Amino acid sequence: MKVLTVNLGRPTPSAHSDAADSLTGIGKQPSDGPVHVTDPGPKGSGGSGLAGDAVCDLRHHGGTDQAVYAYAREELDAWEKQLGRPLPNGAFGENLTTLGVTVSHARIGERWRIGDELVLEVTSGRIPCRTFAGHLGERGWVKRFTQEGATGAYLRVIEPGTIRSGDPVEVVHVPDHDITAALEFRATTTRRELLPRLLDAGDALHAETLRAARAYAAEHGAPTAS
Repeated sequence: MKVLTVNLGRPTPSAHSDAADSLTGIGKQPSDGPVHVTDPGPKGSGGSGLAGDAVCDLRHHGGTDQAVYAYAREELDAWEKQLGRPLPNGAFGENLTTLGVTVSHARIGERWRIGDELVLEVTSGRIPCRTFAGHLGERGWVKRFTQEGATGAYLRVIEPGTIRSGDPVEVVHVPDHDITAALEFRATTTRRELLPRLLDAGDALHAETLRAARAYAAEHGAPTAS
């Protein structure tokens, strides 16, 4: 298991960006050198956890619970076959393109050590947005990505560190619940009746998802089976 590339984005004008200045950092390219990763701070003020990586719309992206976004090369390969076009590392705006790592089906609260120092923790899946669709240029992309459910994973920084392309990934903690990034994604998009189930992941959940799950459970009752 390893990181194939560490990908960084620079602010770029886009007609599809919801940022006030119409900039986006979704167009990410592999870094040639080491990249330092830290907790960027709360959503709304903190951006990317990776030094040199741009997050232009702080209302919806970045912050502690979305400090790093990972996507599996295996899932990019599957999308290449479906779309009939090449998807280079970083094509989905991911910071980490991985190989051999179960990303979309990693458990919420699962921890990865990357290289010698960095420890990350899975918080949620990635909900597609207008900027993502515009970046790829695929009609109906938001619906298609949502239906597929190969969401990748957002991660928070537990221990900061410097990483580089090719670093090994070691899973150092797996929680004893069955709440995955893919299940969290499904519960927050097309099957909201699953939200109470997410409470099994506790505080490891993305803070916004945790609030939504608690609110739904309070209104509708106990968790339901999948």
